[in-house]
Amino acid sequence: MNEHKNRTVPVEFSQVVAAYRKMRQGGKATGIDNESWEEFGQKLETNLYVIWNRMSSGSYHPQAVREVEIPKKDGKTRKLGIPTLRDRIAQEVVKDYMEKKLDRIFHENSYGYRQLKSAHEAVEQVRQNCFKKDWVIDMDISKFFDEIDHEIMLKAVRHVMEEKWVEMYVKRWLEMPVQKKDGTLLSKAGKGTPQGGVISPLLANLYLHFTMDKWLEINYPQVSFVRYADDIVVHCNTQAEAIAVLEAIKIRLKEVKLQIKEEKTHIAYCKDYKRKEKFKNVKFEFLGFSYQPRARRGNGNTFTAFTPEISQSNQKKIGEAIRENINNRNTQLEMLDLAKALNPKLRGWINYYGVYSKRCLRKVLFMVEKRLISWLKKKYKVGYHQAMAKLTMKKKANPKLFYHWQAGYSY
Repeated sequence: MNEHKNRTVPVEFSQVVAAYRKMRQGGKATGIDNESWEEFGQKLETNLYVIWNRMSSGSYHPQAVREVEIPKKDGKTRKLGIPTLRDRIAQEVVKDYMEKKLDRIFHENSYGYRQLKSAHEAVEQVRQNCFKKDWVIDMDISKFFDEIDHEIMLKAVRHVMEEKWVEMYVKRWLEMPVQKKDGTLLSKAGKGTPQGGVISPLLANLYLHFTMDKWLEINYPQVSFVRYADDIVVHCNTQAEAIAVLEAIKIRLKEVKLQIKEEKTHIAYCKDYKRKEKFKNVKFEFLGFSYQPRARRGNGNTFTAFTPEISQSNQKKIGEAIRENINNRNTQLEMLDLAKALNPKLRGWINYYGVYSKRCLRKVLFMVEKRLISWLKKKYKVGYHQAMAKLTMKKKANPKLFYHWQAGYSY
């Protein structure tokens, strides 16, 4: 595309201010320039004016993103690209502009990173679909954000956004090099958008809207699907249909420069009291929940239901966080200190996982009590029963000290 440095872009100063206010509430991680929000705020109006002036004249050019690695469940790492604070503000301006036009065209079963959609709605839709259809394809796209093809991405942007300046800025952000830990710059080579980029989730939704959502809707209208970013579940009527659809999806993904992660993609049977056939795989995970056959009670009877519950891997992750925050070596702390550190996590776990199977979550959170008793034994050099008595007294004196106490998740 032919770019002009002095192209006029209809960006208002108020949009930049609004973007700053939204980004200021987010993460504190700095980009390659190490500029913090405090430093940026020392000349706030001037800095915002510079961003607006450059964006509105078409002369805004982003800096490289700083690469950081975070651990994954499987022991590997996920690479994140952290833009500078100024780039985050600029990306938010364009993202907000695009989102107003794009959200209405996205598929109703696309739930990720959308203002009026939520992860809980996606989890519930999968639950409802499992009632209606017997088979599930649980898909994982390999290195999705790293493999997004720039040519296909820009073609999608052109298709939905007539404004050339939008494509211009999207192209510049796609092409931002990555600064590695050792300071070297890595070129994108025509693919990838950084996880950590403000505009990346919207671009990811747009990419999969055309390459997957619309394709499934047109070619396989008889199946149901739920997508949360690149996490996709496809519901089929029969095992044969599921096998055929999965093979077709593999071919489709190759056409759009993507591929599935074979070891994390499988077909599962939604076994319950009506569906009693014997198949090896009767379980899958989606957004932190495990869907599988479970014993349930209703009208005085016990029956098998295919329902979501907090997954084993996330139960383990919660346990690790509890052990980390209630450490027997930190006996110099008071219980109030432990509560202050743990309560934000407890609130998040309960608000998210408590939607389904509170009984299971209550069992997981009972570890807080066990760790507190162990901590009290160490702190006061007392036995188990004395420590438990101290904890009981503390709970009676301050029943809202820990969030799970006041939320009804303690025994």
